[in-house]
Amino acid sequence: MAINTLDEKFSHEVGDIYDAEHRFLEGQQKMLQNASNPLLQTMIQEHITQTQQHIQNLDQVFSLLGQKPKRVACDAAQGLVSEGEKGMKESSANPQIRDTLIAGTADKVEHYEIASYRGLITGAELMGQSEIVTLLRRNLQQEEQTSQKIEQTMPQLLQAAMSVQQAGH
Repeated sequence: MAINTLDEKFSHEVGDIYDAEHRFLEGQQKMLQNASNPLLQTMIQEHITQTQQHIQNLDQVFSLLGQKPKRVACDAAQGLVSEGEKGMKESSANPQIRDTLIAGTADKVEHYEIASYRGLITGAELMGQSEIVTLLRRNLQQEEQTSQKIEQTMPQLLQAAMSVQQAGH
C-alpha cells in the first residue's frame, strides 16, 4: 500500500502496532508457559491482561479514525517474537537462564512498543485527535511501567541463574 499522506502514514503505523500487540500477546502466552520464576510468571500474566486492553484501545483508535481495525504486518514484532522463541528453545535445559532470556526479550518488546506509541502520540497531537492521544498515552504508560518492572527484576533473575551455575561447577 502506498503511503502518500500523513493520515495514511498514521493509519499504517496504528495498524503496525496493532499487529505487533497481537503478535506479542501470542509470544507472551508462550513465555508464560516457559517461565519458571514465579515473579516473572506474575509479570507476564499481568502484561497479557494489559496487552488485551491495549488491543481494545487500538480498536477504539481505529473507530475514532472511522476505520475498521486492520493489522499491518509488523516485521519488527515478528523478529522479536522469533528471537524469543529461539532463546527459549536453546535454553530449555536451564530454567533460570531461560527466565533471563524471556525477561530480556520482553524488555526489548517494551522498548519497541514505547517508541511506537511515542511516535503515534506525537502524530495524534498534531492531528488534534485528543481522544486518540488519551488512548495511546494509556498504552504508553503501561508499557513504560512494564519495562521498569522487568529492569528491576532482571538482577534477581540473573542472580538466580548465577547461583545455579555456580552450584553446578
